Amino acid sequence: MPSRTTRVLSALALAGLVVGIAGCSGAAPVDARPTLAKASSDTVTVLAQDDPAERAIRASRAVFATAPGAVVAPADDASAIGTAASAARRAHVPVLLAGSGDRRAVGHELDRLGASWYQAEGDVDVSTDVEERDAPDGGEAPEPSRASRPATVVVADDQADAAVVGTAQAAGAEVVAMPDGVTDPAAAPDVVRALHEHRDASTVLVGTAFADLPDPGWTVRAAETGWQLPHGGQRPFDGHRYVAMYGAPGAPSLGVLGEQDPAASVTRAKELAASYDGVSDEPVTPAFEVIATVAAGAAGADGDYSSELPVSTLEPYVDAAHDAGMPVILDLQPGRSDFLSQAKRYESLLKRPGVWLALDPEWRLGPDQVPLQQIGSVSSAEVDQVSDWLAGLVRSEGLPPKALVLHQFRLSMLQDRSSLTTHPELDMLIHVDGQGSQPDKQATWNALHVDAPAGVHWGWKNFFDEDTPMLTPEQTMADVAPTPSLVTYQ
Repeated sequence: MPSRTTRVLSALALAGLVVGIAGCSGAAPVDARPTLAKASSDTVTVLAQDDPAERAIRASRAVFATAPGAVVAPADDASAIGTAASAARRAHVPVLLAGSGDRRAVGHELDRLGASWYQAEGDVDVSTDVEERDAPDGGEAPEPSRASRPATVVVADDQADAAVVGTAQAAGAEVVAMPDGVTDPAAAPDVVRALHEHRDASTVLVGTAFADLPDPGWTVRAAETGWQLPHGGQRPFDGHRYVAMYGAPGAPSLGVLGEQDPAASVTRAKELAASYDGVSDEPVTPAFEVIATVAAGAAGADGDYSSELPVSTLEPYVDAAHDAGMPVILDLQPGRSDFLSQAKRYESLLKRPGVWLALDPEWRLGPDQVPLQQIGSVSSAEVDQVSDWLAGLVRSEGLPPKALVLHQFRLSMLQDRSSLTTHPELDMLIHVDGQGSQPDKQATWNALHVDAPAGVHWGWKNFFDEDTPMLTPEQTMADVAPTPSLVTYQ
């Protein structure tokens, strides 16, 4: 399949065009636009233990500093636990479970609470000097104990954790349930909303589903920012599909994005995405893919055959997209430079939520290569350098997850891609972006899926002028399998 850009410009014309739109390739100016403030709470407790008795005690510790008493039930008696939870809510005290393990565990927690009594529901066997008696009925009023700790409790399975939910509600904590089958809070809009609204509180994640959550602290900090994608949640490719316009500001020959100003580009992108209404099985969001560094036919002052657009040139597009609720993908064509050096030029933009990154190996050249004379390539080690840096930026800034897009239309462009490192902070997508006849494009699409990295998402490109013919939205959704998460237009 032919290269995407050989069809539009010679190397000489490309070099002249970039001078006109970029002005210079010096260091990008500092971005004065404020970024989201870091979350105020850094207290996150994960209750993913299989032992319900241990989980109940840890829940009590997480949301109660002290309590006058507690309600105790057997860990294996669901009916008694339900009754205990109701009693605990009325008395504003925690629910503790007596398991088959250490008989002293409940007693130790009663001592920590400073409790003077406990109420038993069902047949409980505990070792404690605390008096057993009925709990005073504090009524169903929502006021929690003065000794409770402000918390948001996220429950992966509220039926299995009735004791924990009862303890949380007794303490006046905000309790929110994860959707069925969802294990990542970033993919749960209601959870993100609750964590943002109660960002001054600590967070308790309850359920074995959270056992494999790689970095709970970052996940919660990102949710506390409150930023969400237009159709909800923060995870780029979890239940979302994007239709994007591709190109460089002021450069119509490089793609449709450059054919109009930022405001008109937003309108056109929305119209393009709307053409997928009724044919996509997932919500469709319009987006921009903006070429930030453009491969050049001349070496330039720095000799890297790549012209880096200033941040100030890109900002109007990023700002317009942000105001319209649209994500932006910054595309890098590094020439003889490297991807990491170029990505760092745009750190100020990448610190914004909804600004993602794309690497275009077609334009990653060796020391003796020039654009348009051969197809470039990148090693997995260099991609890993970028993904490590980008994931670190997301984590350190408490940002929502970002997409990392890797362009590819030949196997040789991404070397050793099976060894690519994955990061929980990034959703990786391989964007198959060659142009030509549909049989050739489908053959490339199928070939690139062979031995692809596990868990990677997929993107497809439609060319207005070079595809023969260009697929309609209906055909793109029906004929390209698996259905792409990102469809770009050039």
